[in-house]
Amino acid sequence: MKAKKFHLNPIIKPNPMSIWESKYVFNPGVIYDKGVFHMLYRAQGADMVSRLGYAVSIDGVNFNRMSHPVLEPTEMDEVYGLEDPRIVKFGHEFYIFYTVFSPLGIAVKVAKTENFIHYFDKQTILTNYRKDPTLFPEKIGKNYFLLCSENDKIVILKGTEFKELKASKVLALPSESGWDSVHIGPSAPPIKTEYGWLLLYYGVETVIKPIFRLGMMLLDLKDPSKVIKRSREAILEPSLSWEISGGVPHAIFACSMIQKDEKFHIYYGGADSAIGVATLEEKVVYDWIKES
Repeated sequence: MKAKKFHLNPIIKPNPMSIWESKYVFNPGVIYDKGVFHMLYRAQGADMVSRLGYAVSIDGVNFNRMSHPVLEPTEMDEVYGLEDPRIVKFGHEFYIFYTVFSPLGIAVKVAKTENFIHYFDKQTILTNYRKDPTLFPEKIGKNYFLLCSENDKIVILKGTEFKELKASKVLALPSESGWDSVHIGPSAPPIKTEYGWLLLYYGVETVIKPIFRLGMMLLDLKDPSKVIKRSREAILEPSLSWEISGGVPHAIFACSMIQKDEKFHIYYGGADSAIGVATLEEKVVYDWIKES
């Protein structure tokens, strides 16, 4: 089960004429809504502070970018930047989950928007070294379920409100050997299928230097704290020059996966430097799920 990279990758590169995104653009959160692809991407300029930019597309590969960031540090706990957005939609509002970093430490925040231009109700929901906040796109029972990375593992939290997320439980640990043996974390908001919740996750292996790759998990529909199946091999890994050399070498890192036209579309950052997209056929994924 291997994803196919778009032949014209990268689809978004740094803009040397834009001071806030002149060095790196990477790790985009993407959502497809009413015929439009909305992208929030992480960008860094000469000051190396992470800000979030917005881009929009009709076809999912040709994006128009705004000239200024739409979310940037405004509070003390954000001074080093906003990182790695994940997007879900509830009702008519989009929820953006992201990590902030400062001398105060690491925290998880959420902001809302209706149009990706104006953002409101920014609030801190988690601290204590949790990263990669990944929300399920609907409530299960009465609860929201949120995945995070904590140290080297994936944990799952639940609660009726974001401020009340608790009952942290380990969802998955690194494997004993192989591509995800050092560190794992959730990538994209899970996608609901008839077989279970399909979760894209990242794994790290250290040979000489860390290598970041992507794989899949299948979680139980009614109890997403149960892992039904997990990739033995990575579905996407760095192989091209722009994925191997950059801000973080040998890294493919994703914050989004879209299901459209009988394919799963994975938007990812390569070497923390540029943005690409890869696709995986639905049939291939479902055949993998059905394998014993």
